[in-house]
Amino acid sequence: MNIQHILSEKIKQAMIAAGAEQNVEALVRQSGKPQFGDYQANGIMGAAKKLGCNPREFAQKVLDNLNLEGIVEKLEIAGPGFINIFLSGEWLANNAEQALNSEKLGIQLSQTQTVVVDYSSPNVAKEMHVGHLRSTIIGDGVVRALEFLGNNVIRANHVGDWGTQFGMLIAYLEKMENEHASEMELSDLEAFYRAAKEHYDSDAEFAEKARNYVVKLQSGDEYCHTMWQKLVKITMVQNQHNYQRLNVTLTENDVMGESLYNPMLPAIVADLQAQGLAVEDEGALVVYLDEFKNKDGDPMGVIVQKKDGGFLYTTTDIAAAKYRYETLKADRALVFSDTRQSQHMQQAWLITRKAGYVPDSFSLEHHNFGMMLGKDGKPFKTRTGGTVKLADLLDEAVERAEKLIAEKNPNLTACEKQAVVEAVAIGAVKYSDLSKNRTTDYVFDWDNMLSFEGNTAPYMQYAYTRIRSIFSKAGINPTQLSGNILLNEEKERTLALKLLQFEESVTTVAKEGTPHVLCQYLYELAGIFSSFYEACPILNAEESIKQSRLKLASLTADTLKQGLDLLGIKTVEKM
Repeated sequence: MNIQHILSEKIKQAMIAAGAEQNVEALVRQSGKPQFGDYQANGIMGAAKKLGCNPREFAQKVLDNLNLEGIVEKLEIAGPGFINIFLSGEWLANNAEQALNSEKLGIQLSQTQTVVVDYSSPNVAKEMHVGHLRSTIIGDGVVRALEFLGNNVIRANHVGDWGTQFGMLIAYLEKMENEHASEMELSDLEAFYRAAKEHYDSDAEFAEKARNYVVKLQSGDEYCHTMWQKLVKITMVQNQHNYQRLNVTLTENDVMGESLYNPMLPAIVADLQAQGLAVEDEGALVVYLDEFKNKDGDPMGVIVQKKDGGFLYTTTDIAAAKYRYETLKADRALVFSDTRQSQHMQQAWLITRKAGYVPDSFSLEHHNFGMMLGKDGKPFKTRTGGTVKLADLLDEAVERAEKLIAEKNPNLTACEKQAVVEAVAIGAVKYSDLSKNRTTDYVFDWDNMLSFEGNTAPYMQYAYTRIRSIFSKAGINPTQLSGNILLNEEKERTLALKLLQFEESVTTVAKEGTPHVLCQYLYELAGIFSSFYEACPILNAEESIKQSRLKLASLTADTLKQGLDLLGIKTVEKM
C-alpha cells in the first residue's frame, strides 16, 4: 500500500475543489515527528500563493472538501498552512492484516510500463573488475523493484563487444588455437588480452593481420565472425559465473552488445547529415550543440563519425536509444554508468531528440554513480596498485565471512555454515554499496561492511533470523495465527505504520533508481521492531494480544526478507 500516494490524490482532489488549478501538486510527506502526525501536506501554501489568498484560509477550504473518512483519526491545520494528518489506528491494523495475507505484502501491481534497463556492461576478452560492480548491483536492484511493481522490464547488458581491438584478439586467438592444435579455453582473460597487445606492438606481421581482420569482421567475413563469437561466448560464460555468485538476475539472453547497433550507424549518420544536424569538419562529421559550450564559449562539437569512417560511442548510444523506442517499444530507458559519462549521455540523447528519433514522452534517464574508493580516499586498488578483479573481491569476502561466522556461531552444521557464509559475504559487499546514495563516491571498508552493528547486511540478516527464531523456538507456525491485529500500544502502532510504508520505498527505488532508499527503510524497520520487541512482550502476553504481536512480527520478517530480496541479498533462517 502506498499511503503517500493515496493521501496525495485525495488532497489534490480537495485542493482542486477548493479552487486550485487542475495540474496542482499535493506535496504529502512523512512528518517524522509524532506530534505533527504521520504525514504532512505542505503543498498548500504554494497553491494559496498562486490563488492570492491566505494559506490557512485555503487550508481550511481544502479540509472542507477533503474526504478521508475511515483513513484518518484527526486532521489539523498547523503553522502558516500545513495540514497534519493522523492516521486511524483501526485503518492501519486492517491494512497490516491485508498485507500479511497478501502475496506481495499489500502492494498493488499498478505499474505497467515497458522499461529497458542498461546495466553492468563489461568488455569482451577482459575480466570483470570492481569498476563493474556498482553498475551491476545498483541496476539489478532497480530492475527487481520495477518488476515487483508490475512493470515489463527488459534487461540490456550493453557489452563492449565491438571495435578495432577485435582484429588483434581474433588474430591472437587464431595463433593460440593453431599452436595448441585444439580449441583453447581462455581461463585468464587478462593475460590473453595483454599477450595479444604485446604481439600487436612487437610483431609487424601480426599487426598487419590484425588490421586486416578488423576490416573483414566489420565487412561480415564468416571466419572472423565465428572467431569473434568465440571470444564473446568465452567472456560471457565467465561473467555469468560472477552474476550467479552476486545473485544478479542478468543472463546470456540479456546481452545487447555494441555490435547490435553497428548496422544502424551509417543510416543514422546519413540522416543526421540530411537533417543538417551533422556537418563536415576537417573530414569528420560533427553535431554542434548550442546547449553545451566549450571553454571559448562556442557551441560544443560532438563527433558522430571520424574522418576515417569509424563511428564513436555517441553514435552507438544514439542508435541504442532509437532501438529502445522503435524496436523494444519502451516507455522508459535507464542507463546505469558512472558520473564521468554524464555529459556524454546528455549529448547523445540531446542529438537523439533533435533528430526526432524519440518523442518527448519517451523517458531517457542516466542514473549515474560515484566511484568506489579505498580507505585512503583514492580509487580502490590492489596493494600493488592494480585493478581488483571482481572474482578476487568475492573470494576475499567469503574468506572473511567464514572467519566471522565461525567465531559468532561455531555450532552451525557444515551445510548451514556454507549457506550463512555465502549470504553474509555477498550480501555484505552488495549492501555496503547499495546503502549509499549512488551519486556519491563511497569508501570500501571490510570492517564496516561485515559488522553486525549499524546499517549493514549482517545486521539486517541477523534481524530477520532473530524474528524467525521467535517462532521456531516457540514451535509456532506463522501461517496459522488467529485473531486480528490490535494496535493498543504506541510501539505497535509505530511498527504497523512503518510496515505499510514499504511500497513507498520500493516505488521510490523504481522511479528514481535509488536502492539506498530501500536500505534505509529496512534499517529503520529493523530498529522500530527492536523497540517494539523490548516494550511489548509477545509470548507471555494474553492470547489475543500474543496473536496480534506475532502477526506484526511475522509481517516484519516477511517485509525484511522481501526487501532484501529486492536488493538481491539472501536471507537465512539461522545464523
